[in-house]
Amino acid sequence: MSPAQALVVIPTYNESANIRPLVTEILEQSDDLHVLVVDDASPDGTGELADELCAQFAGRVKCLHRSGKLGLGSAHVAGFRVGLAEGYPAVLTMDADRSHSPRYIPGMLATMADADMVIGSRYMAGGGLVNWPLHRRLLSLWANNFTRALLRLPVADCTSGYRCYSREVLETVEPDDVRGSGYSFLEQMVWKVHTAGFRVVEVPIVFEQRYAGASKIDKSEIFRAAWHVLATAIFPPTVRKRGRATPASREDSSAVSEASLRDAP
Repeated sequence: MSPAQALVVIPTYNESANIRPLVTEILEQSDDLHVLVVDDASPDGTGELADELCAQFAGRVKCLHRSGKLGLGSAHVAGFRVGLAEGYPAVLTMDADRSHSPRYIPGMLATMADADMVIGSRYMAGGGLVNWPLHRRLLSLWANNFTRALLRLPVADCTSGYRCYSREVLETVEPDDVRGSGYSFLEQMVWKVHTAGFRVVEVPIVFEQRYAGASKIDKSEIFRAAWHVLATAIFPPTVRKRGRATPASREDSSAVSEASLRDAP
């Protein structure tokens, strides 16, 4: 797959120091990449900066303004809805803190030629972590080992938020039904995609400590995610299998308020 017509979804909350350089670097990867910023009413002005980017990069940048801090999982789902409603064949997700370098986007999209979902992986040959404190490394490794063992996933990095999904995947697995947010959303999404019979491929990335601002993840999120993983392992929800997708159309965009989605003309 070429980078043409892929939507990059970026959830934001208080990322004013990062959003402009991140969006600019994403757009530099290809003239055909589009960006959707999903902002949760950031008090530091991130949403206003995103609106400026919409005007600067008319037609290529959109901003979905939400009423408050509603969580990572629901931000991804909101971005998926926009991607499906507007006809994108692929939707990427990435962190707003610039820990996910946009330089990996072309390679991830190229890998989609032989995959249904691509994960930017820290825990495979060629991947890694830079400037992460030891306690966060240990928590992340524990979370991934726990998830991989309980859900029997052939994936090294189950909690990476740097991903690319095909349109068919998003139409099939019903992300709206995923229980939980944060890490638990990411873990359950990869489980649903794998269980539905899609091919999940990892590519190595080097994950860097955020450039500016404060992390929104704390230890409690790890343990909440572990509870959701355990519940999924014991009481697995029904998953629609590949080939039984419900095609999305532009009419489905009614799920996203037009008044809150800004795309400068």
